[in-house]
Amino acid sequence: MSATPRLLVYGATGYTGKLVAAHAKESGLDVVVAGRNQERVKALGEELGVDSRAFTVDDPALLRDALDGITVVLNIAGPFHRTAGPLMDACIDKGVHYLDTTAEYDVFAAARSRHAEAATAGVMVMSGAGWDVVPSDCVAAHAVARVPEPVSLRLALKLLSATPEESEGLNLFSRGSIVSATEGIGDLGVLVRGDGDIVVLPEPKAAAFDFGDEGPEECVSVSMGDLITSHYATGVPSIEVYVQLGQPLPIDLDLSTLPDGPTAQEREVGRSKVVAEVTGRDGSVVRSLIDTPTGYRFTQLSAVEIARRVLAGSFTPGFQSPSSAYGPELALAVGDSQIKDL
Repeated sequence: MSATPRLLVYGATGYTGKLVAAHAKESGLDVVVAGRNQERVKALGEELGVDSRAFTVDDPALLRDALDGITVVLNIAGPFHRTAGPLMDACIDKGVHYLDTTAEYDVFAAARSRHAEAATAGVMVMSGAGWDVVPSDCVAAHAVARVPEPVSLRLALKLLSATPEESEGLNLFSRGSIVSATEGIGDLGVLVRGDGDIVVLPEPKAAAFDFGDEGPEECVSVSMGDLITSHYATGVPSIEVYVQLGQPLPIDLDLSTLPDGPTAQEREVGRSKVVAEVTGRDGSVVRSLIDTPTGYRFTQLSAVEIARRVLAGSFTPGFQSPSSAYGPELALAVGDSQIKDL
């Protein structure tokens, strides 16, 4: 067993996985890179100068063996509905903490369902250790704390805040993100949380939110993990999540024609923003906004920051959201992220 706490990054050879694994190594963590393809995993391990392990999540016994000596698993291997469940189960069995960077609603629900088992095992299970859930969960918790009796929360996400000149021709998504976001799209319907319960809407809702760029912008409701995380963190009974219109996933494109993801230069273009709007029992409304680096850059930093904290012994057993584990201040430790009250 390793003398120091070890982080295993699963899906390390993918676009986001490479960013995260490299940053983890640069941050001085004891990293093991892992994935399904032995050749690619071995090459990445040699490139970074770290240990590597190749395995699939399909064989429970082999999967558990692969976690020997590991303190924290950080799963970056989407689509997460294929990888998260087996990895969560193996981690809980082996007494290993589980983190992932999913944005898939079903995975958050699955993580939440493992709360009691994880708590009994003394390990933390946290889905959504990247953008959007770290900033959205943190700004939600911040805004909810401003209201004496909060009864509803609306979150609105703006993936890219940039000038038309900056955003022209910009590649926003990795191939893996597109696959994760579009596999099974529409199967769930549009979900919201009403009076504590998850409700399926007959059609998406529309609303306008002001991100501080060009006045109110049209947004549409979507099924996001915040329906799980913000409810767990704040207890607010009614939650809706919206995404700004105008930046759709390129779901009709041939993935083979796309680059792996945004270039290093593209990752630095513009900002990403989330507005949290909380209504109190007396009808009062407060709004707060978080302004962060864009998605992949934020995820690279936040996933490693959370893993670093867990490796250092800072964790709460059971299912946790980013803010339930570390408070709204967590997001402010990532890059130059800022929260302001509107």
